[in-house]
Amino acid sequence: MIKVITYGTYDLLHYGHIRLLQRAKALGDYLIVGVTADDFDKSRGKINVQQSLTERIEAVRATGIADEIIIEEYEGQKIDDIRKYDVDIFTVGSDWAGKFDYLNEYCKVVYLERTEGVSSTEIRSETRKIRVGLVGSHNTLGEKFINESKYVNGIEISGIYYNEDDYEVCHYDESIKVYKDYDALLKASDAIYIYASPLAHTILCKQAISSKKHVICESPLTLNINETKSLFELAEKQNVILLEGMKTVYSTAYQRLLLLLKTGLIGKPVTVDATVTSLATPLSKGWSGITYWGSTALLPVFQVFGVHYIDQQISIIKKDQTEFMKADFVFDKGMASIKAGNGVKSEGELIISGTEGYIYVPSPWWKMDYFEVRYEDTNKNKRYFYQLDGEGIRNEISTFVNAINHIKNTAFMTPEISEAISDIMSDCISNHNVRVVELNEE
Repeated sequence: MIKVITYGTYDLLHYGHIRLLQRAKALGDYLIVGVTADDFDKSRGKINVQQSLTERIEAVRATGIADEIIIEEYEGQKIDDIRKYDVDIFTVGSDWAGKFDYLNEYCKVVYLERTEGVSSTEIRSETRKIRVGLVGSHNTLGEKFINESKYVNGIEISGIYYNEDDYEVCHYDESIKVYKDYDALLKASDAIYIYASPLAHTILCKQAISSKKHVICESPLTLNINETKSLFELAEKQNVILLEGMKTVYSTAYQRLLLLLKTGLIGKPVTVDATVTSLATPLSKGWSGITYWGSTALLPVFQVFGVHYIDQQISIIKKDQTEFMKADFVFDKGMASIKAGNGVKSEGELIISGTEGYIYVPSPWWKMDYFEVRYEDTNKNKRYFYQLDGEGIRNEISTFVNAINHIKNTAFMTPEISEAISDIMSDCISNHNVRVVELNEE
């Protein structure tokens, strides 16, 4: 029996895929098809895959061509599979010609001519591109969004709107049109990315959603829980997507960490300790140490224990260029402690402690690409590595585009978490339900 193996993503399975599988099957008697896992696709730069791994596997299975379907999950697996399944022929499309010549040491390598004029990328690109307008004056956030959007199919930057007071400090690619009128940008856009001062988020979001534009807005979404609830209700009424932007949420490592927690890997989570600090002052008008960093520190707390805490104690320091918060929460299933802000520096790590072990993420945990699971028996310790491209922003944009295309919010950050963050931010800004700490000058 001659065994043949081939690999692919098989997103939006089309005639070209089927023709390639048929020709691969014709090379031998038994065809093994490797379907790439989501994480592996991301590591290879394929972040616009429209279908889940399960959907893609079922699509390949439905063709009836494959005798066996396996999942490709890591670099170097092809050699392992060839040995494991005693493969005689490895085959792939001719667009990879020469790439897999190293496999000739293990089996015969055949490059098949691809069907001209059809590809998953072209199918995805047939949909009209989503025009995204940018609103804000925070150079770093805006520039990162523009740069990472270049890696995502189906999106183009329609222009940028600045508050007149902040116009002078903003510098971007001259090819991007600058609008001095927000309504004009809305008319030229299908969606809006807002990275302006948190004080302006509510009015900017509301205006865009009322104009039936999809919105992704940097966290915190608003500084008032009722305003946040109102925006989500309006978005549902207008049938548009409202997404709170926070790059950490879209880190593959962070998502995997949350999934592993649900499996009981460290037993039952009991405490969460998260720290996000910087000595640098906020980089743009309207942003403070707490509004810039607080949301990120609160994220794992609310995603592990939920948003219904029994008690909270928040202490804040506001002096000169320092704005720093320390908050403790009690839940019915555990406790949490966070430190966030600027002007005070601490180790930016994340630790989730459980009844059987704990998860440790080193600084800067909010740019997570690696974490450790540790136990009392150190021989059981395990490390997990996941490639992080674009600090998570690339995946965030891709999620936004997919949500718009399907009019379904698939974000990992629920409206309830957004509301809880807004509530805490409101207390900190207004000094309500918080202890203000006065620093001794001596």
